[in-house]
Amino acid sequence: MAAFSSCRVTRRCLAWIVSGAPRREFWSGFRKEKRPVVAETVEEVKKEPVLVCPPLRSRTYIPPEDLQNHLESCVKEIFGSSSNWQDISLEDGHLKFSFLARLADDLGHAVPNSRLYQMCRVRDVLDFYSVPVQDRSKFDEFTASNLPPNLKITWGY
Repeated sequence: MAAFSSCRVTRRCLAWIVSGAPRREFWSGFRKEKRPVVAETVEEVKKEPVLVCPPLRSRTYIPPEDLQNHLESCVKEIFGSSSNWQDISLEDGHLKFSFLARLADDLGHAVPNSRLYQMCRVRDVLDFYSVPVQDRSKFDEFTASNLPPNLKITWGY
C-alpha cells in the first residue's frame, strides 16, 4: 500500500518536472497561500449618544374596590363557570399564564416571578392582589413617622 501511494506521488512529481513547471508552483498547491491583509478604511461616525433617563417605575398598587367581582369575571371567561370559583386549581400552565397576564394588564400589577409557584389556586391570586403595595423605602417611612427627639436621619452623609 505504501509503495502504491509513493508511486502516485512520484507520478505527480514526474508530471510536474516533465511539464517544466518550477518546484514552487508544485508545492504551492499543497500550502495555503497567505494573502496580505488589507486594512479597509472604516469611517468613524461620531454621534453624541442620546441618553434618555427612563421614567421611574412606580410600584405603588392599591387594590380596586371591586376586586372580587373583577377576578370572578376573569375566572368565568378563562376557566368557564364554576360554583366555587376561588377553589379552581391553576395547574394548567397555559390557563394560569393567560389568567395572570390578563389580571396584570387589567390591574397594572403583575405577580413577580419569585411568587409564581405560590399561585396554586384562584384564592392565592385573590390574596396576592388584595394586599396594597407602597413605593417607599424604610428610610422614607422613618422620616414620615414621628421619631423620638434623640434620633435623626441625615441624608447628606
